Amino acid sequence: MGCYNGNFLLALVSGIGISILTFSKIITHLLEVQPILVWSFFFGLVIASIAYIWKEITSWSFKIIVALLIGVAISYYITIARPTESPESYPYLFLSGFIAIIAMILPGVSGAFILLLMGSYQTVIGTINQFREGITSMNFEIIGQALLKLMTFALGCIIGLKLFSKVLHWMFDNHKNTTLALLIGFMIGSLNKIWPWKEVLETRTNSHGEVVPFLERSILPQNFNGDPQILTAIIMLVCGFVLIFGLEKIANQLGKN
Repeated sequence: MGCYNGNFLLALVSGIGISILTFSKIITHLLEVQPILVWSFFFGLVIASIAYIWKEITSWSFKIIVALLIGVAISYYITIARPTESPESYPYLFLSGFIAIIAMILPGVSGAFILLLMGSYQTVIGTINQFREGITSMNFEIIGQALLKLMTFALGCIIGLKLFSKVLHWMFDNHKNTTLALLIGFMIGSLNKIWPWKEVLETRTNSHGEVVPFLERSILPQNFNGDPQILTAIIMLVCGFVLIFGLEKIANQLGKN
């Protein structure tokens, strides 16, 4: 069992590492030049994940519905609450890693989704790009700064995995439907965070001296200041939705073989 878990974790970490190093620069660029389309794609991914997990619930009861509503309320509040710390601060990076790794061991929920919800996704991706650029230019100051942030994030992941893996295993063994309903509620409430059309209420200056959004609110496409790209956004949403179910179908076929 230990060997099996070790091989599984090695494959998981390797896959995450390769995908991050390969796509982090591309995702960062796309978030800068085509934010509406990227967020629309993520929106489709989350809707598909909700539908996927919903199918896993075998029966509904009052308790399960309450768990769903609690998940919606908590998650939605997180999306509208004023951040107490910058996503680039070390305590917040630790917390992001701590929570993101818990999501990664849940069915249908990704660590990237949690990072998006917490506003840490671009920070983590940007730090990885900073680390890569530091290595390329052999700038040890940049390497040290990026490495310290990444180690803080990784420490949160390790501690989160150690503390909650057995708890989550127990929850799924004894309260599977309630746990899944809570997860679904969490994702429904979080849709406000990844809604493609936003109005910036407040900004902040990040560690690179760039002015970035700090507090935003969701608005209707027709109220967006600029080209709302509605048709293209819908296409990207559908692509994200179809991708999840396509991967599910492939996984089911591989499981049968």
